[in-house]
Parts: sequence; structure tokens; C-alpha cells
Amino acid sequence: MQPFYNEQQTMLATTVREFAAENLAPRADEVDEKEEFPIDQFRGLAELGLTGMTIPEEFGGSGGEYKDFMVVLEEVGAACGSTSTVLITHVSLGSQTIHHGGNDEQRQRWLPSLASGEKIAAFALTEPGTGSDALALETSLTRDGDEYVLNGSKLFCTNGAVADVFSVFTNHDKSAGHKGVTAVVVEKGTPGFTINPQHGKMGMKGCATAELVFDNCRIPVENRLGEEGEGYKLALKILDSSRIMIAAQCLGLAKGALDAAVSYSKQRVTFGKPIATRQAIQFMMADMAVELDAARLLTYRAAALYDEGLPHGKESAMAKLYASEAAGKIASKALQIHGGVGYFKPSAVERIYRDQRVTEIYEGTSEIQRLVISRAIIGDL
Repeated sequence: MQPFYNEQQTMLATTVREFAAENLAPRADEVDEKEEFPIDQFRGLAELGLTGMTIPEEFGGSGGEYKDFMVVLEEVGAACGSTSTVLITHVSLGSQTIHHGGNDEQRQRWLPSLASGEKIAAFALTEPGTGSDALALETSLTRDGDEYVLNGSKLFCTNGAVADVFSVFTNHDKSAGHKGVTAVVVEKGTPGFTINPQHGKMGMKGCATAELVFDNCRIPVENRLGEEGEGYKLALKILDSSRIMIAAQCLGLAKGALDAAVSYSKQRVTFGKPIATRQAIQFMMADMAVELDAARLLTYRAAALYDEGLPHGKESAMAKLYASEAAGKIASKALQIHGGVGYFKPSAVERIYRDQRVTEIYEGTSEIQRLVISRAIIGDL
């Protein structure tokens, strides 16, 4: 680990690394091949208290800062991309939406069972006709007495096929623009709520992606997070902070690829010598190490700003943009170092290469990150 991690974080990294080596890495290929939600691995993370990280102890969480969670996700991501996506979605999207958007009664109702890992959280924003345009939500929310009626659908919902608690963003008044967006919590099993698993992804195959369909789905008004019209602001707040964790995940993917490349280069012999002795290979690995450390520094800065309660939107976007694209470069070079062996299954770099690609798309594409950064630099025009 890097010297800017304190002793506690270094010990945390060691604990998670050992757990990941024993419980995550050996199953990563199987999870990917079978598109199987890693429930045993998730329970193991819960036993370590990792499913409750960044959630206050008063609501059943294990606390900790975003810098701590960053350390965890790097180690988890290095072993299994799918499991890291599951953990990010559960903690920094689903659970944190309830923590930041809910009142104390709602936090006490949902967070303890999520923090313990007894239940699984999901975050539902993207729709069939939307993506980067979060204001174009078609999922409608209509009040009927003490209930809301939901109609519409969500797409690409990570953890969706197995989740128990969903933070759902809806539109209660399309004419009001961003002030028409409202967030609600919908629980699995609610009448009118159907979950359709989605298959065929390029990578991150184990994170149980699903389509959510709401057909006159009724939920209590008390399931609303905040006031009507506060959903868009809440979504942006959650995405700003969760992008730090996507960056941390990318550190893990990149670390896994670099470690695999170093190990293989020492074993693979050509013309009588390990390829690690070849300057071309050495230079490639040097570039990979520089990219990884630069991404780690950007991610740490964003996490530190968040922990201090300081503005971090631009820095989160920078970390996510740089780390995701750096992970792509590192995975590509790792595969090149492996040659044909890396192109076939079961190869860790083949899986990492596929898993990494979505990190430049979800929670804001690279283009959206560039918009966020440029607008922060330029300011109002």
C-alpha cells in the first residue's frame, strides 16, 4: 500500500486482501462464466462488516470513511470485478441513498438489515429511453391518498435480480423539470412490481442486472425519501460520491491486471530468458505502474475531500474518468504481455479486460465526467 494510508487502513487492506485471495479470486471465473450472483462472497463481506461501511453505527453500520472504503474496494476489485460492483451498489448507491435522503425513522427501518448484509440494496435510475439524461425519466409517481402509484420501468439495475430494497427515482411532474423528480423506496414483493433478470453482458456478469417494471405499483407515502421534487438533487449527490468508489474499483481491476502481468512475465520464457528481462516488457509495466499510482492519488484526494465534508464533484469526476480509462490501458497492456494465453479463458486478464469496459460507462460515461469537469472549470457562462 502507499504511505498515505494510515496504519488502520493498511491493516484493513491486508485483511481484505487475504479474504479476497481465499474467497473471491478462486471463484471469480465461475461467477463470470455462470453469470452467478456471488451470494456466498457477499455474506463473507458482510461477516467482515464491509456491507455496512460508511453507514453510521447508530443505524447498524460499521462506520468508516470513504478513504477506508476505497482501500476495501481496491482489494475486492483486484480479485473479482463482479463482487466489487455488488458491494459498491449495495453500499454507496442503495444504502447511502436511504442514509442521505431518508429521515431517522426510514434509516432505522431499512439500514440495519442492509448494513448487516441480511438484505441487499439496489439503485434504480436508468430507464430504457434515458441514460446520461436523468431528467428524461418516464417512470411516473402519482399520489392517491396515503399511497403513491408507480408506473414505468427501469433498466440495467445492478443487484436488481436479487435485491430486497430499491431506491427508485421517479417523475411526479414532468413540467417541473428537475423539481419534478422524487425518490422512493420500493421493497421486493410489492404488488405491481416485477423483476426481469437481464443476461448477455460483456463483463461484470455476476452482479445480477435486471429490468424493473412497475404496473400500478402502490407504496406508502412514508416510503418517499425527502420531499417531492428533491430526488434529482439527491441522485446527483449520491452519484458524485459513488464515482469515487467506481474509481477505487478501477484501481482494483488495474492492480489485478498488473499483478497478473508481472507474475506471468517472470514465468514466460522466450529465447532462453523470462520476458520480464526484455526492455519492451519492462517499459510497458513501468507505464502501467505509473498510471495506477496516478489514478490512486486522484481517487484518494476525492475520498479525502468527501470525508472532510468539502466540495468534491469535480474531483470525483476526475478520479472516475482517469481511473476508468487508466484501468482500460493497463488491462490492455496486461493482455498484450500475456499474448495468446491472455486472450483465452480462463485468464484473469481476459476477464478483467471485459469487466473494466463498463467502468467508462456506468455512473456517468467518460463524456459526462468531462462535462462535469469542464463546467466546474469554466463556471457560469
